[in-house]
Amino acid sequence: MARLAIDRDFLRDFADLEKTVQDRVTEVFAKFESARHTGIHLEKITRARDDRFRTIRIDQFWRGVVLAPESGDTYTLLKVLPHDDAYAWAQRRTATVNTATGRIEIRDVEAIDASLPFLEQTAKKAPKRLFDHVSDADLRRLGVDGQTLAFARALTDEVQLRSAEGFLPPVQCQVLTALAAGYSPEEVWAELGSDIMGEQIDPDDLDAAVQRSSDRVVLVDGPEELMAVLAHPFALWRVYLHPVQRTVAEARYGGPARVTGGPGTGKTVVVLHRARHLATHGEGKVLVTTFTSTLAESLKAGLKLLDESGKLADRVEVAHVDQLAHRIFREAHGAPALLNDARERELWTTIAHDLDVPFTPSFLAEEWRRVVLAQQVRTAQDYLAAKRTGRGRALGSRQRAQAWQAIWEFETALREQGLWTHETVCVEATRLLSERTDKPYRHIVVDEAQDLSPEKWRLLRAAAPEGPDDLFFAADTHQRIYQHRVSLRDVGVNVTGRSTRLRTNYRTTAEILAWSLGLLHGERIDDMDGGLDSIAGCRSELHGPPPTVQGFKSREDELRNVVETVREWLKTGVAPEEIGVAARSRRLVDEVVTALEAESVPVHALAGGLPVEGSVSVGTMHRMKGLEFRCLAVTGVSEGQLPSPNAITPADEDEASHRADLQRERCLLFVACTRARECLHVTWSREPSPFLAALS
Repeated sequence: MARLAIDRDFLRDFADLEKTVQDRVTEVFAKFESARHTGIHLEKITRARDDRFRTIRIDQFWRGVVLAPESGDTYTLLKVLPHDDAYAWAQRRTATVNTATGRIEIRDVEAIDASLPFLEQTAKKAPKRLFDHVSDADLRRLGVDGQTLAFARALTDEVQLRSAEGFLPPVQCQVLTALAAGYSPEEVWAELGSDIMGEQIDPDDLDAAVQRSSDRVVLVDGPEELMAVLAHPFALWRVYLHPVQRTVAEARYGGPARVTGGPGTGKTVVVLHRARHLATHGEGKVLVTTFTSTLAESLKAGLKLLDESGKLADRVEVAHVDQLAHRIFREAHGAPALLNDARERELWTTIAHDLDVPFTPSFLAEEWRRVVLAQQVRTAQDYLAAKRTGRGRALGSRQRAQAWQAIWEFETALREQGLWTHETVCVEATRLLSERTDKPYRHIVVDEAQDLSPEKWRLLRAAAPEGPDDLFFAADTHQRIYQHRVSLRDVGVNVTGRSTRLRTNYRTTAEILAWSLGLLHGERIDDMDGGLDSIAGCRSELHGPPPTVQGFKSREDELRNVVETVREWLKTGVAPEEIGVAARSRRLVDEVVTALEAESVPVHALAGGLPVEGSVSVGTMHRMKGLEFRCLAVTGVSEGQLPSPNAITPADEDEASHRADLQRERCLLFVACTRARECLHVTWSREPSPFLAALS
């Protein structure tokens, strides 16, 4: 009985097809299993380089390209293209089996053959070649086959290799890229890890190769499963694990472990699969958590896609950290009376005035959060001895005594009035959990961990017993968009020897990624573990148009341009829900929504939820965290808007905080821009943000 497999790249393409073509594809392949059994016509391709490629008729204009095995019964759908394009695509390519991983590879043979004569001619004049230091035996051991090896031997610099990324087999290209970057063959072998079969591979057995290729192929059992796959093609593609990601997600760790990497490298995918792995192979209940409700909803949606059996819901709980803290608090004390932001500012202002201390209310509030709460300071003596790392204003013993008096008055007022903040709720929940022997979870998995405060880290540490596979988290400090700075060791989390970095971006085009990385050029960003973090080497295999950056004389002109850009994207067939607009403030968001509504563009402002089908999403840069859009406009990147004056501590008040605030605002712009998958449009009016100067 024939079985259908769908290539990962087709899932990306399917979302871009017109609805009528999508419907016809679904109809044709829903009948594929039974139709193959009765002899459906798969047409051979004239002058094909691989005679296992076939076409199948979708309608008069569209054809599907299918890989039909010589033996076995798994047929892989590779592409759906207009008639002539489908034949041209298939005539250029061939399917092979990687001899190291045993997985299927598709390569553009014609492009490789066409490039080789020029490269060989250039190489004759070069003093050395790129891979002179690597033997043929090592290259073959790493899965580099004869054609790619001949191509590699003609390369003289890394620019040539990068130019070939689009037509070389991806895994082989990654091997060559690592070797060119200075990795030894042994290090590259270790990087491939569990993906190496460790046995003799039959290079002609495509059926077996397809079965092994869960990193790029989804196997479909019947029409119902096909319908489910095609109903959410891009979402399903997003939760595929690539080889290095699978190793991280399914490993067994002796204690806390982390995965790091730049934007789009699949950290969230790893988190989702790690949760599923622990739910099915672990020893108890799993908590999946993050720092906002929007991100928690996104994680829930991702887990639902992975939950084929429907059983994960009983074993996995998804909640953001404040939800957990408030639930534990309510179980013991009932609902807390929360101090709102305005009342807190008023209280600090009154205390500073009454005590006549030489500090602003905002300085005292930050001192309380970033020193007293962060370090669990309980007494004046503890405060005098506390480290004030990251606080740029030095305080002598007399000034510390004054600051402590103000902080003591604030905490006393909270107790006397029966008031709580989200931070003190978290501290109390941690105390309650620390006293319990029956912890609510056995495993905890955290996404976007770089934005958790010290008290939230301590809460999570107290919510599960210490032991193997207790805590797993994904983080990228280049994407930190809140004020929290954490030393993992200070909050009882030791990841020594259990940290993995992902380097390949699977979401954003290389052009958008390179432009966005330029925003952070020269920034020294900590790694939460006593060192500096780096996303050097982060790369994308996807390509598209470069970002566009435009300035305007007035905000009105800028808004008109944003509306025109969105309308142009819609005209080219981009679905409304695949379009986003990001801005720094809620006021700018409201302006964009109003402008789009005036032009009858379906639009909604992101609040606490996810994008809505059939509607363009407009949100603050903070709300964009964890989301992604095919096309994204980032507007209001102007002087006076970004960095936001209200988010920056004055330099004369605290120089270190001033620098940290500027870096956080720069990271916020970086996060917003890397939400774009294919198209990024950045606008400003009057004068550009100083952050754009880094790119000039």
